[in-house]
Amino acid sequence: MKKSLVILGFAFALLSCNNDKATTASGFKTAYVDTQKLMEKSEEIKDLDDKRKVKTEEMGRELDEKVQQLKLDYASAQGEANAKGPQWAQLKAQELQKRERELGMLQESMAKQLQDEFGVKRDTVVSQIKKVIKEFGKKKGYDYVYGTGDAASILYAKDSYDVTEEILKELNDKFKGSAKAEPAKEDTAKAEEKK
Repeated sequence: MKKSLVILGFAFALLSCNNDKATTASGFKTAYVDTQKLMEKSEEIKDLDDKRKVKTEEMGRELDEKVQQLKLDYASAQGEANAKGPQWAQLKAQELQKRERELGMLQESMAKQLQDEFGVKRDTVVSQIKKVIKEFGKKKGYDYVYGTGDAASILYAKDSYDVTEEILKELNDKFKGSAKAEPAKEDTAKAEEKK
């Protein structure tokens, strides 16, 4: 009987040790971030999107002016075609079609220019966001920080694990700090130009 109690006690102690290891192994400190919300509410992303919108509108106005001029030239050519003859009308139509193709290529070129410029900038911002999340995780002692949103890797998590607002605050504070530094750089550059 004593032997069986000793064996039972030993087995219980062994199981307790195994349970402690399981608790330690599963006792990771985790959190998640709603990446879609970060992208929507990040002041740096909003600023970048606003700049892209302004540049798109500027390019659009330039293109619209050329399209309107082409429409006027088409209307003018139709009016002159009867007076100048079919040969002139055919040459004029070829010239206008060439200009129309050039406008199409210009529009594609502008879209590519916007994509190249702002795509790279956006990729840089996304990279910086990932860096801030990594630094945040280290600073707060998290073992894992998961992402949700468009490319969800979490199907369910308690709201108490959501650190999106904390990270968003750090991102926006960093952006505000760098935005204040940029005008100072521009003022210095302008002062140097005046010399």
